[in-house]
Amino acid sequence: MLTATSDPSLLQGLVDWFKAHGALLGAGLGVLGLVMFVGSLLLLPVLVARLPADYFVRTPPPRGARTTGATILELLRNALGVVLVIGGVIMLVLPGQGILTIAIGLLVMEFPGKRRMQIWILRRPVIRKGINWLRTRADRPPLEFPEATHSGTE
Repeated sequence: MLTATSDPSLLQGLVDWFKAHGALLGAGLGVLGLVMFVGSLLLLPVLVARLPADYFVRTPPPRGARTTGATILELLRNALGVVLVIGGVIMLVLPGQGILTIAIGLLVMEFPGKRRMQIWILRRPVIRKGINWLRTRADRPPLEFPEATHSGTE
């Protein structure tokens, strides 16, 4: 395992590289943020319109035996999601759409409680109104949601 104390010249080399290429790194993150912002503006309406209206009220299919390909695909999706979340956190202090990038990363990943989190977010009146406005523009019915529980966890 490589640690900072095992090879100080490697760590110093990384620090020197970041110092020498700070502007390039900042510009690259700025361009990435702009591409993600424009991409999300173009893709979000399409993805929202393609969701079936009953997507959140129907029971998700059970997770049965998975093929190797499906497992690898899920691992890649989760790795992409983690990269997006980390990039979004970095973009909170550097140029870019940090919160949007974090949200996209969370939507890409699979984790326990994801569906409950999605429903909780989409139940917010402002977000629900915006989502259903996009669906109306695409001639799609509004999204349906399960009844709220008394515990407030959904």
